[in-house]
Amino acid sequence: MSGFRWLRLSDEEMNAFLGNGGTGTLSFSTSSDEPPFSLPVSYGYDTDTAHFHYRLALPSGSTKEKFLDRPVSFVTHSRTNDGWRSVIAVGALEDLTELPYEAAARQERWAVDIPFVDIFEESPDDVTFNQFRLVPDELTGRKGVSSPD
Repeated sequence: MSGFRWLRLSDEEMNAFLGNGGTGTLSFSTSSDEPPFSLPVSYGYDTDTAHFHYRLALPSGSTKEKFLDRPVSFVTHSRTNDGWRSVIAVGALEDLTELPYEAAARQERWAVDIPFVDIFEESPDDVTFNQFRLVPDELTGRKGVSSPD
């Protein structure tokens, strides 16, 4: 019988796992007596800066709008050929939507690939998206390893 433990991912392993983009869960802080406001998202990741980029739909009256200025955590995880991996990023979102095209943060956004996942009742071409960036205050990764009992 074998046990299970985890190890911290190195920066190189974390960059390899995150790649240029994927999917995960973005959770917004709420009051202490409520659960976090969480939603599945696609992300882009810039390995040079360790910044995450998101394209979030903000339809009129969206619940997301009231949480955008609160601290967030982002989690992505997957089982790989080498076992499971997970990464957690913590910080605050920056809205890049209104920045000029030549702004460094907007230029950085073009270096990542945010997968386009169609989860909307209407065509994604008809949905307005805002561009956000997460510059993590904390970034940690873990990998599972099997060990004998």
